[in-house]
Amino acid sequence: MHLLALDTSTEACSAALGVCLPGQPERVLTRSVEAPRGHAELILPMVDSLLAEAGLRLQELGAIAFARGPGSFTGLRLAAAVTQGLAFGAGLPVLAVSTLGASALQALQRAPAATHVLVCNDARMGEVYTAAFARGDDGLPVLMFPESVRPPGEVVLPEVPGVWVGAGHGFRAYPQLCELHAAGVTLNEIFADVLPQARELLPLARAEWAAGRILKPAEAQPVYLRNEVAKVPQALPGALA
Repeated sequence: MHLLALDTSTEACSAALGVCLPGQPERVLTRSVEAPRGHAELILPMVDSLLAEAGLRLQELGAIAFARGPGSFTGLRLAAAVTQGLAFGAGLPVLAVSTLGASALQALQRAPAATHVLVCNDARMGEVYTAAFARGDDGLPVLMFPESVRPPGEVVLPEVPGVWVGAGHGFRAYPQLCELHAAGVTLNEIFADVLPQARELLPLARAEWAAGRILKPAEAQPVYLRNEVAKVPQALPGALA
């Protein structure tokens, strides 16, 4: 199926379209811009541009995937709201993908020998969003423990043998994370330039589809992790036409 993916969870605003035609390998089209703000003005033109390049209408897609978090509060709400609006209008299902998983997949692709990834994305406020992943048999990251948000001083490298790498801007914001080690385990390489991108959402979203974790548009909700967000109303901005 043709699949659209959206990510506005960080300063990297991106969209990707996986075009699948019978008898041909998937063709991936992407748009990405790093900007401190203005994602709301960027994301829909990206979608229009991708569909035009592929010669497809929104209604011809199989589903829409979005980066559900953790990440920027405003960015996550934007991606969820845009996904809801587009999916409602086109009658499409939705797939929610972890931003930390997308970062982990980038690292695994860049380090073919790596068996595990520790992701640390900058969460501001003196904290990082973090999770550990193992490389699955299909090459995709498999979450080892629940995702969390915590001060960098509380991040622990799991005592699991393997070839570990680090990924995410958290390593750039808090260089002490680069020195993490456990019994017989160290970070062999660190990709501190990694930001979640819509391109990596595509294979992860297809895995969600295969596992049956398919959502209705109204179920497209952000994952914040921070407790204080519980005070924020869960209603998202009005659906887009």
